[in-house]
Amino acid sequence: MKNVLKKLLEVRWHGRGGQGAWTASELLARAAIEEGKYVQSFPEFGPERMGAPVRAFTRVSNEPIQMHCAVYNPDVVVVLDPSLLKAVPVTEGLNDEGILIINSKENPAEIRGMLKIEKRRIWTVPATEIAITILNIPITNTAMLGAVARVTGIVSLESVEKVVSERFSGSVVEKNVGVIKEAYKEVKSE
Repeated sequence: MKNVLKKLLEVRWHGRGGQGAWTASELLARAAIEEGKYVQSFPEFGPERMGAPVRAFTRVSNEPIQMHCAVYNPDVVVVLDPSLLKAVPVTEGLNDEGILIINSKENPAEIRGMLKIEKRRIWTVPATEIAITILNIPITNTAMLGAVARVTGIVSLESVEKVVSERFSGSVVEKNVGVIKEAYKEVKSE
C-alpha cells in the first residue's frame, strides 16, 4: 500500500514508557518535514512509570494543520508492544478502512482473530526479534517506524534514514538504520 496521504493522515502510537513511541512519532514527523509536509507530533502521558502504557500521535498533511487535540479517529494505529493488544483498546476510533501495524511475529490473520475484528487492514512485523538481532536490545520504535514508512508510503525510506542519522550518532545510527530497513522488508499483511 502506498500513498495513503489524503488531506490529513493521523497516526496513533501505542507503547510502554521507555519504548520510544514518542521518539518514533517525532521521527516520522521529521521525515515528513524533510519532504515538505506539515506535521504535528506529541505524546499523551503524565507521570507514568517505565513500562506503563503510553500513547503518542502524529499528524501529516499536505496543507497546514489547524486542529490541536488528541487523535480520536486515527487512520493508522501502531502497536510497539504486543502485550498492549490485551491491555488497552488499540482499535478504538480506528475506522473500517484504517490500518493496524503491530509488532508481532504472528501472521495478520491470527491477530485479526485474536482481536475479533473483521474490517481494517492488519500488518505485522517481528520488531522485537529484529531489534534484538541488530541492536541487542528489545527497543522496537525504529523497527515500527520502518514498517509505517513501508505500509503507508507517507514518507520515503530515505527520509527516515536521514532523520535517524541526524537524531543519533556513531554506531547507533548504523544499527537503527539496519533495523528500519529490515522491518521495512519484513512487514507483512494478509
